[in-house]
Amino acid sequence: RARLRNGARNGARLAKAYDYVVVGGGSAGCLLANRLSRDEKNKVLLIEAGGHDRRFWIHVPVGYLYTMYDSNISWAYHTEDQPGLEGRSIGYPRAKVLGGCSSINGMIYQRGQAKDYDTWETEYKNPGWGWKDVKPLFDGMLNYCVDNPGDMQGGGGEWRVESPRVSWNVLDKFIDAAEEVGILRIADFNHSDEESVGYFQVNQTNGVRLSCYRAFVHPLLNKRKNLTILTDANVRKVELKNGPNGKLEAQGVWVGNSEDDSFLIQANKETILSAGAINSPKCLMLSGIGDSSDLESVSVDPSLHLPGVGKNLHDHLQIRTVFRLDDPGAWTLNQATRNPFSLAKMAFDYAMFQKGPLSMAPSQVGLFARSSPIHETPNIQYHVQPLSLDRFGEPLHKFPGMTLSVCNLRPTSRGEVKLQSANPDEQPIIDPKYLASEADRLVAAESIRHARMMAETATMSKLLPQEVLPGPAVQSDEDLAKSASNISASIFHPVGTCKMGPSSDPLSVVDHELKVHGVDGLRVVDASIMPAIVSGNTNSPTLMIAEKAARMILD
Repeated sequence: RARLRNGARNGARLAKAYDYVVVGGGSAGCLLANRLSRDEKNKVLLIEAGGHDRRFWIHVPVGYLYTMYDSNISWAYHTEDQPGLEGRSIGYPRAKVLGGCSSINGMIYQRGQAKDYDTWETEYKNPGWGWKDVKPLFDGMLNYCVDNPGDMQGGGGEWRVESPRVSWNVLDKFIDAAEEVGILRIADFNHSDEESVGYFQVNQTNGVRLSCYRAFVHPLLNKRKNLTILTDANVRKVELKNGPNGKLEAQGVWVGNSEDDSFLIQANKETILSAGAINSPKCLMLSGIGDSSDLESVSVDPSLHLPGVGKNLHDHLQIRTVFRLDDPGAWTLNQATRNPFSLAKMAFDYAMFQKGPLSMAPSQVGLFARSSPIHETPNIQYHVQPLSLDRFGEPLHKFPGMTLSVCNLRPTSRGEVKLQSANPDEQPIIDPKYLASEADRLVAAESIRHARMMAETATMSKLLPQEVLPGPAVQSDEDLAKSASNISASIFHPVGTCKMGPSSDPLSVVDHELKVHGVDGLRVVDASIMPAIVSGNTNSPTLMIAEKAARMILD
């Protein structure tokens, strides 16, 4: 049953119409709700399919282990069988809770590389999206509370960034090893686009997860009468009508848990889809906007032929190289979780001081490097962890272990999202087509070789590392790429399915103002609009997109 929460009071009565209707209470939606409701004259409705974020494990950073696949707060999607992953289907969690994926993600603060945004502007022809344009947006929302801030003070915004509150000797050794091979130790990856290594900074408040709901919406409760939040409410489709100029107009959304009990909420000014790279294209397609032949094949009447909807799906795929550490002094989470005294200390440290292993992000140390000299800037990213296991969801190994996960920052493989049927309650078809391109398979092989090079440094050798995955017998490019397909998993950074670009681009869905081509009063504002994925974690770039969109909407 849908639940209401109002900026002034709980239990508010749902109006029939609002100025702005925002679909999706995730990262982009929460920031939009904040910015659009600053003017008390704007009546704003934020609709979230999931519920509130009161669950304990949402707020404890290590709780991602319990929340990511919890069907109460995650759609628990899965991909089609992937030929590039040896026929495996992998879990594809998308959050279903206020805060969206910022309530279950890795909390890593990353902006990407300046060239990413310059490419959006020049190669993909999106004026106003170059680095010089978007950098002030990142800075303005930032609340930079790290140990050594340098020249990144931020703009006193809501998006708090902290230094990690835990360190591991094995991770410090890895950082030393990177320096040994000429990679720069750095306190903040966002200062440089060079090859660099260090601890990740995180979106936390004194060791507690900071989601976008907690940063941008929760502080407004009981303060803004013009902001209403509707939770546990499924948007079934966008209401479309022919406007006086013969162009389609979005007039709001249909909400309900079935066709029979659905009702229309009107948008007087704009309808904004911020449901993410899977559910935003799904909503467009259910509304009749997409490839006409694909829509007709699942009995959806086409309203507008826009073939790029759901296409251009791409993501960061991590290759999990695993090493056993035979040094008797090596201490990792593998042993700590089997030691009752260590477990008790973890609980005590977090309960009393909000520090220690329970405060840590899924990955603590990062490294950005070039897998080969042909790349102008780093094209691979490490997520280094003081733990090891065969596959996600399985127990940690009994031996001291370390995982060097490496992802291709700029994959060339492209997949798609499609409807399985006209039923809004059915999961869409998610087909990322991982490792489909020869270029991606080559980078996969190079990534494993790079991880081996790191393990073979004089510094790391002191830990006596023994390769477990993929195993030292795997040597040729072909065999390495094949092994990568067995030990890879998504980092859950899907983008691109409502591609931003001019109408002359047959795969573009929105223009540079994020307006859907051919429809008045409808925008898409989330990671789906990225024409190409950024070279790093995607949550903060998604917030930047929402910040820019809010300014364009209000101008």
